[in-house]
Amino acid sequence: MIPSKTKKKFPDAPVTIEIEKLVYGGDGLARHEGATYFVPFVLAGETVRVRAVESRKNFVRAEALEILRPSSERIAPPCPHFTVCGGCHYQHIGYERQLETKRDILIESLARIGHVRWDGPVALHASPPFGYRNRAQWKVRPLRAPRGGKDAGDRSLAIGYFQAGSNRLCAINECAVLAPPLAAALEGLRGALAADDLPSTIREIQAFAAPDGALLMNVSLSSFSESPRRLAATIRAAVPGLQSLLLEETPGERMELDGPGHVNYSVGGVEYRVGHMSFFQVNRFLVETMAETVTAGAAGSLALDLYAGVGLFSVPLGRKFQRVVSVEAYPAAARDLEANVSAGGVPVQAVNADAGKFLSDWSDRPDLVVLDPPRSGAPPELVAALGRLKPSRIAYLSCDPSTLSRDLGELLKAGFHISAMHLFDVFPQTYHIETLVQLTTEP
Repeated sequence: MIPSKTKKKFPDAPVTIEIEKLVYGGDGLARHEGATYFVPFVLAGETVRVRAVESRKNFVRAEALEILRPSSERIAPPCPHFTVCGGCHYQHIGYERQLETKRDILIESLARIGHVRWDGPVALHASPPFGYRNRAQWKVRPLRAPRGGKDAGDRSLAIGYFQAGSNRLCAINECAVLAPPLAAALEGLRGALAADDLPSTIREIQAFAAPDGALLMNVSLSSFSESPRRLAATIRAAVPGLQSLLLEETPGERMELDGPGHVNYSVGGVEYRVGHMSFFQVNRFLVETMAETVTAGAAGSLALDLYAGVGLFSVPLGRKFQRVVSVEAYPAAARDLEANVSAGGVPVQAVNADAGKFLSDWSDRPDLVVLDPPRSGAPPELVAALGRLKPSRIAYLSCDPSTLSRDLGELLKAGFHISAMHLFDVFPQTYHIETLVQLTTEP
């Protein structure tokens, strides 16, 4: 992160630069005439003609006008929306190279931000590079027809994702990273919008797919322009496999539920209830591997599962420990957590509380702490409590190398040692990195 936002004037004319490396966030980094350039959709070693789109005191964000000397590793992206849609960043890179790039960025981030030197192996858990996402978030916006045409003034609705770095819609016909049930749902919604069957007040649609194809869907509207029952019937007619539908008026607090309010997601022989407002792992191919790796070799009298969500790790931990305490702050997820540990018949206590405050007040030394915080990482009071409690093992699952590096630096100062590191490629074709770091009190 670059703290200064002081603007500095750089030449408007295009310049030619050579990309040194890829950095977290999806950009390539280059240096030219005292400035650091960040350019998307490039590869290390490429010579690129670029134009500045944003200038600050000591860096420039630029767009690539022409790849003058392409890398031998550059491939043709399979998606026609790539570089316009803001969803993917690496479709111009072969998948094996994507994995290597993410590993390199992770190691560099640990050293630069947290002063954490890791010379051991990073276990890479690859995913099929397409068709992996079991959750999607689509924007719905009107698209104006070109001026002067016979359809000028038409504001037919379209569905897609926001363009990179903007709130302009990139309407899509297909999305290669979606699991088949979500791809079918997208096609059905596109057809209903094209037929003008859905109201213009729809702004966003979120969908989640269970392994059996059952769908959970949240539809956000600026207002209810028709009866919820009629709208629900229209959406169900368009979307195959829709099990539960939540209609939300935003802004406002009106919600209308059509269906049971959840789907069941099977992982490793365990059925998890996942509700409309609960988080669940996004990659359908890696969720079981992740659960197995986090809980592998774990046993003892007490385990704490912090930021437990619906209990993906809590239930298998309950089969290995005499006692498990699972902490989740978000009320909707906490309700799913309680239902899942109860159905699992395991000795797990579900607690609806803030993880940092909970651990600050905790006194019993755990054998294992599983830590899966949001992108912002663990709060300082939680890291301090870990240093005080000295659990025998910590399994820290992170979705952001920057905050992971910061927290690991503090944990190492507190006397913990890294025993293993795993990289789960939960989001192929993107810059996102999911890391599991296992720590112990033994060197």
